[in-house]
Amino acid sequence: MALKGVPTGIAAALSASLLGLFLLPLVALFIFATPGGILAEAGSPEFWSSLEVTVQASLIALAVSVGLGVPLGYLLARRNFPGKAWVSSAVTLPVLVPHLVVGLALLLWVMPGTAVGGLLGRAGLPVFDTIWGVVLVMVYVGASYTVLASEQAFLAVDRATVEAVRTLGATPTDAFLDVTLPLSLRGILAGALLTWARSISEIGGFLILAYTVVPSPPYTGPVTNPAPVYIFNLYQEGALGAAASAAALLLLIALAAFVAVRLLERSGRLPWNRGGVGA
Repeated sequence: MALKGVPTGIAAALSASLLGLFLLPLVALFIFATPGGILAEAGSPEFWSSLEVTVQASLIALAVSVGLGVPLGYLLARRNFPGKAWVSSAVTLPVLVPHLVVGLALLLWVMPGTAVGGLLGRAGLPVFDTIWGVVLVMVYVGASYTVLASEQAFLAVDRATVEAVRTLGATPTDAFLDVTLPLSLRGILAGALLTWARSISEIGGFLILAYTVVPSPPYTGPVTNPAPVYIFNLYQEGALGAAASAAALLLLIALAAFVAVRLLERSGRLPWNRGGVGA
C-alpha cells in the first residue's frame, strides 16, 4: 500500500517545484517594488499614458482576434477542406516565431514604400510608431490562442445534440446560435483571455515596429511607449526599483481583470450561466 503513494508523492514534489518557479519570482518582484514604489508609479502620468495605449490596442486586437479567429476555429473543427493541415500549421506558426523576428517580419511587410504599407497609409492606418502598429503586433502574437481554443471548444460540442436540434426543424444557423455557440462560449472566452494576456505581455515586436507611439486616433494622448517597453526603458536607465514598481502595478491591473471575469462567471452574468442549452 505504501508503494502506491510514491508516484503521487513524487508528482506532488515536482508539481510544487514548478509552482514555486511560477510564484516565487513574482513574490520577489512585489517585495522589491514596495508599496511606496507602486504608489509612486500609480501617480506617474507616463505610466498611465503607456497603459492607456496598451489597453486600447489590446481591446482592438482582441476584437479582431475574436472576429477572425472564432470563424477559423469553427471551420477547422467542423469542416474538411483542401489544405486543412496546412492551415492548422499556419495557425500555430506565430506561437513558434521568436518575438523580435515577429517585429522585423511585420516591419518589412508594412514599412513605408511597400505595397501593404502604402495601402494602409492611404486607408489612414499607418502602423509604424502608431497604435495600429501595436494592434498589428498584438493580433499576430495573440490571435492563434483564440483560434486554437475555439477549435477545441467546437470539437467538444456533441454533434448528436446539434443533429437532434436540426431534426426538430432548426436551420443550420439556428442550431449554431442556439446550441453550438452557447456550449462553446466557455472555451472561446478562455482563448480570448489568453489572447489578451499574450497581447499585453508582448515586447519584442514593439521594440521594432512600435517602440514609440505617437498620437493617432483612437489614441489621442501624449507620445508614449507600450507598457512593456515603458518598463524596459526604466530598467535600461538603471531605475530598477521604478521598473519593478511599474511591472508590479501592471501585473495587479492584469490580475484584477482576470478576477473580474471569474466573479462575473460565478455571479451568473456570463452567457453560459443564463438559461438555455448552455446553462
